[in-house]
Amino acid sequence: MTKMPEHSLKKDVLQGGEFLIKDEKIRNVFIPEELNEEQQMIRQMVRDFAEEVKLDSPHMDKQVELLQKAGELGLLSSHIAEEFGGMPLDTNTNTVINEEMGYIPGGFTTTYAAHVGIGTLPIVYFGTEAQKAKYLPGLATGQLKASYCLTEPSSGSDALAAKTTAVLSEDGKSYIINGQKMWITNAGFADVFIVFAKIDGEKFTGFIIERDTPGFTFGAEEAKLGIKGSSTRQVFFENVTIPVDNLLGEAGKGHLIAFNILNVGRFKLGVLTMGGSKSAVKGATQYANERVQFKVPISSFGAIQYKLAEMAIRTFATESTCYRVSDLMQDKEQNLLAEGKTHTEALLESAEEYAIECAILKVLGSETADYCVDELVQVHGGYGFSEEYPAAMAYRDSRIGRIYEGTNEINRMLSVNMLLKRAMKGKLDIVGPAWEVQKELASMPSFGSPEGVYGEEYKTVKNFKKLVLMVAGAAAKMQMEGQLDLRNEQEILMNVADMMIVTYNAESLLLRVDKLQNTATKPQSQDVYDAILKTYIFDATAQMEKFSKEALVSFAEGDLLKTMLMGLKRFVKYPPTNVKENRRLIASKLIEANGYCL
Repeated sequence: MTKMPEHSLKKDVLQGGEFLIKDEKIRNVFIPEELNEEQQMIRQMVRDFAEEVKLDSPHMDKQVELLQKAGELGLLSSHIAEEFGGMPLDTNTNTVINEEMGYIPGGFTTTYAAHVGIGTLPIVYFGTEAQKAKYLPGLATGQLKASYCLTEPSSGSDALAAKTTAVLSEDGKSYIINGQKMWITNAGFADVFIVFAKIDGEKFTGFIIERDTPGFTFGAEEAKLGIKGSSTRQVFFENVTIPVDNLLGEAGKGHLIAFNILNVGRFKLGVLTMGGSKSAVKGATQYANERVQFKVPISSFGAIQYKLAEMAIRTFATESTCYRVSDLMQDKEQNLLAEGKTHTEALLESAEEYAIECAILKVLGSETADYCVDELVQVHGGYGFSEEYPAAMAYRDSRIGRIYEGTNEINRMLSVNMLLKRAMKGKLDIVGPAWEVQKELASMPSFGSPEGVYGEEYKTVKNFKKLVLMVAGAAAKMQMEGQLDLRNEQEILMNVADMMIVTYNAESLLLRVDKLQNTATKPQSQDVYDAILKTYIFDATAQMEKFSKEALVSFAEGDLLKTMLMGLKRFVKYPPTNVKENRRLIASKLIEANGYCL
């Protein structure tokens, strides 16, 4: 693979979380239809690789061989600097790679993601020059395999409660590690482990530990529900002695490694699961065309067409969000490089900037994939419940997506907490816009139809943002006044998070469809994309009403509640839409193409 050309600088890129208070400009939004010829060639190369390995991917004894094949193609080195044997590619190109890798069933995507992401990136971002020179060349080719050790039996989501310890030796030359980790991907064969432990039981710190270090042992392979091809074991440390040079980053700053790497991991997982959703749409469409009942293919039935179309709508919308976030991170990286930041600093800061969007994408991608594989099984009927058909494995493999890289519940609450923290630190002004929404509630509503082809959709998405600000602003105000403690109101945080997810996804979809109007080459005619957009916005309006009403009645009462509910009615209006005909149009295109074709 060759290095991609530099991305042109954009000066008016939205900051993390700013989508709630500002409207994104279409010219700043990247859509996958804009991928250049070289990126399309890389897509085809990865797709060919995926087709070649998917039969081997469910077999655990094939994982090392598959990683080495990926290394030969350069798929393990796309984040590593050339001086350390890599060929760094821009974020959008890496997104293409991850999307196509998401097509592979059986657990290899987990093996791959753990190696190139959370296993390798800590050294890329936080390693010393000596550490990079020692480990990155082997990791780039697959000669060395990587693993990431954070979770413990008593600390999952609460990672900083880890009990694994590191003690400096008397001569000051070594650290002695004791403890255990669990659910460790690639543990069965990895050579290099990123391990987190507390120095003297207090300072949460990262370390690099090699497999053959004495005292470093492994449990048996876990009997998992899905991703059976991937290796998952417990690891144990009994007086594991490593050189002080193997300390990663700074002592006591391990949380910076763990949480920043998880930002990247969440983004990658969102993209991988989106690729898996496309695969599910393809599988469901092909089976529906082949399966004959009552002398006709079941793809001719309205109930099946609904399923195919809805799978495609959700996948297309998620894809829109994936590439929007990808390009935001890429723009931020290029702007930071122009300011004089190093490549590593730019990569790290760009992921940190969009931590809210990465959390949103992780939830969105994994839940879209779960919906799609569930419908894949249903379209197959009884055969979907048989291990002889691929639907069963896809169903089992997908389920982990809502758990690892932080559960979806944790990511929902993180997205809201990070938004509020950015506001408190002055990085994001949500107080002013929230106050403007409150003033609007006290004024007469405006009437008249909005202008433009997608005027109604832009107005509706803008109202979605107002709803989020209204609900979140009211809850935050009550907390500041001591009437509410959001730390004990996780249900409200979840409601607000769901509103943010729907809003961001709806806007991403809208911007993509609007931009497609003037795109020279696209897979389908504009009426298909319009059907996707209008059906999604119609359904999203009902979701926004549900989430906001649930939140409001949880903390407001009396006149305040009445005012808020009146505002809710003002902000959840969208014209009646014939979603049945829209879905039939979308399904007809899938059926004709015998797969995902959007």
